[in-house]
Amino acid sequence: MENGNNITEFILLGLSQQKEVEILCFFLFFLCYIAILAGNLLIMISITCSQLINQPMYFFLSFLSLSDLCYTSTVTPKLIIDLLAEKKTISYNGCMIQLFTMHFFGGIEVFILTGMAYDRYVAICKPLHYTVIMSRWKCDAIVAASCAGGFLHSFGQFVLAILLPYCGPNEIDHYFCDVYPLLKLACTDTSRIGLLVIANSGVMGLVTFVVLLISYAVILYTIKSYSKENRNKALSTCSSHITVVALFFAPLLFIYIRPATTLPEDKVFALFYTIIAPMLSPLIYTLRNMEMKNAIKKLCSHIIGRRGN
Repeated sequence: MENGNNITEFILLGLSQQKEVEILCFFLFFLCYIAILAGNLLIMISITCSQLINQPMYFFLSFLSLSDLCYTSTVTPKLIIDLLAEKKTISYNGCMIQLFTMHFFGGIEVFILTGMAYDRYVAICKPLHYTVIMSRWKCDAIVAASCAGGFLHSFGQFVLAILLPYCGPNEIDHYFCDVYPLLKLACTDTSRIGLLVIANSGVMGLVTFVVLLISYAVILYTIKSYSKENRNKALSTCSSHITVVALFFAPLLFIYIRPATTLPEDKVFALFYTIIAPMLSPLIYTLRNMEMKNAIKKLCSHIIGRRGN
């Protein structure tokens, strides 16, 4: 609906206009969301209820799972409902709230991943000083800084979007509210605002990604002198993190580092960082991690034991 020059409601065009494809996607994404909820909750509870919470790597992993859970929940439930809806609409206020929360939790995730890379760098390159450098105070400070960084990033995106005038049309060619699709609907010149969006999202993502690459390059150089057993152990831990970083950052950079335009492929790439990465992250971090497997087994044994009694 339109009220004068103010849009009060947006229409989301979604992933597809074909009903058969939407029904298939509904079942697929519903199962994905259940897997995301189960996997990330299992990691959070297993770490919190074990001694692993005292280790910085797992402390950060529990917060990463929490941010994954919150991040995907800002988009995925709405997407699942819309796949069966005749008309996919979202109110103006709902759209702006979705944009803010998505970038807030996404920003937190970016900074938490950076904190995890720093933790691995200290553990491998400065092992004798690890307990002093990665104290609980330092870990808490990194998490607090991640939340502050996520807020500043999302607030910037939110302000840019909310100040734009929307006069119609009100159809967003996406399955959630994001800045680039909204720029197309603004009835004003958005070239300068597009540059600000690139500076906020694209440059932040690129700088963070480069920092992560440099940290892991230093780590790989350092472990060359390790024994084969210690080298394999370090590689096993780091490879999980690198895989998650690649899944999250590659599509993110594809969308936000280029000029402020939207492409048909954007919706497919967005699925990687809104659904696929949060779903695969628990698997990636647990499949080759014996400590995580043992914590999950103990939790499951404890739950089964209580039910038996």
